[in-house]
This record gives sequence, C-alpha cells and structure tokens, in this order.
Amino acid sequence: MAVNETTEQDYTLPCGRALEQVWERLDAVEAGQGDEHEATCPHCRDARDSLLALRAATRELIDEPEPTPPDLVGRIMFAVRAEVRRGRTLSLSTPLPGTVEISEQAVAAVLRYAADSVPGVRARRCRVRGVGTGPNGERLVEVTLAVAVQFGATRVSEALTVIRERVATALSARVGLVMQNLDLTVADVYEDNSEGKP
Repeated sequence: MAVNETTEQDYTLPCGRALEQVWERLDAVEAGQGDEHEATCPHCRDARDSLLALRAATRELIDEPEPTPPDLVGRIMFAVRAEVRRGRTLSLSTPLPGTVEISEQAVAAVLRYAADSVPGVRARRCRVRGVGTGPNGERLVEVTLAVAVQFGATRVSEALTVIRERVATALSARVGLVMQNLDLTVADVYEDNSEGKP
C-alpha cells in the first residue's frame, strides 16, 4: 500500500508556499527571523494570522477546559437506551428524495392501538417485519399480533374480522405501509370485572 508523504501539495497558497511550511516557520517569523518572501507576501501573512488565531484558541481551550456537565453520563446512557429500544427500522415510501424510516416498535404500537379500539379486545404482543416492496413501490410488511378477547362480549370470529380490518387500515392510513400478511392469534380470554367486583 502506497502512502503519500507530500500532503503539502494539497494546501499550497497562491504564492506557491505550502501551508505546512508556513506553520513550521510560524515562531521564526514571529521572532523576526523570516526571509524576504515571508516578510512581504500577503498570502503568507494571512495564513500566519489564521494559524496564530487557531493556536491561541487551542491554547485557551487547553488552559481552561469546560467542566463536565453533571448529567453528561445520564444523557449519553439515555440516548444509548433509546437507540436500543428503537430497534430495527422500516423504510417508508416518500415522493421526496432521500429516505424516511420508522421503527418497527412504533408501527407495532400503532397496530396494538388499532386492535384495542375493537370492543371486547385487548392487544397483547405485536411484531412487525418488512418483507420488501410491492409492484407499485409500496412497502410491504408481515404482522404477528396476539390478542385477548373478553368472554361473552362478542363472537370471536366477528372480532377477528374487525381486528383485521382496523389493523390493515391503520397500517396504510396512519403509517403508509401495506400489510402482506397478518398472523392473528387469540392468546387469552378475560372476564370483565368492572361491574362492582374487586
């Protein structure tokens, strides 16, 4: 592997001097030991002024470091935990250049809410997984959803039909994704204890 040792050529001033050379001679010129070119060249003088300002600012930062904010570690860990919780993302279709992504966890929350809106149904686990792109460019997903149904409140077959409709509608209308498959499971049956029972 070749290493380019002449990086100065990328930082050549209009007068032909390398910026690296101006940096190396900075103290000598400041002490009055510069050559004729260094004493008269406006390009070298401007470069020296910028380098001196940079050196002064760097020294100031070193001499007076800012104290670490007391909550810095907490803020970093919060960001790390939020990124872990966010999990995998799904790309959304957009008419603009670039990409828009949403976490699978956020989509699952929308779908659980849609299932909860069905009377006598409580959403349990929900998992969403991207499975590609449809013929019209729409983003396709597979959904696995487990629900609990209230005993005696509704017929299970009717409830499942309404859940499928509401979940598919929420997915397309609220998120902009299309459901390719919904694996819907009744995981539990519960009784309503709200009528005066403890």
